[in-house]
Amino acid sequence: MSNDPRSAAAPAPGGASRTEAAPAQHLDVRVRSYAMVPARRLDLDTVARRSGLHPDLVRRFVSLGLVEATRDARGELRFAPTAPATLARIQRLRAGLPLNYASIGLVLDLLDRIAELEDALRRSNTSSRRDESWI
Repeated sequence: MSNDPRSAAAPAPGGASRTEAAPAQHLDVRVRSYAMVPARRLDLDTVARRSGLHPDLVRRFVSLGLVEATRDARGELRFAPTAPATLARIQRLRAGLPLNYASIGLVLDLLDRIAELEDALRRSNTSSRRDESWI
């Protein structure tokens, strides 16, 4: 006889005692694990080639703060995978507006802020529509 309370005999309806244990419920649990790997960074030549710009111009954009870059252990520039898209955005702004590169930084900041506000408004409108169920 075991000491497990689930297998203890309990009186059944009508007064007869029951000797069978209730079937145990089993949960199907699946554990997933993911490797914590830092995002792959792009080197200067790769970013310049993908964006169609000269590496010196990319360096200039970094010095102006238009695109973010870090330096690796050897002191070489490393970029996020989104850097070529950012550089293309800079080039479109420069071609479409009579702005110098220093002014483009301000325009990029403003466009990013507008996108954040539009997302917040969209989320707000979505949640307020859910609250209108009483209408």
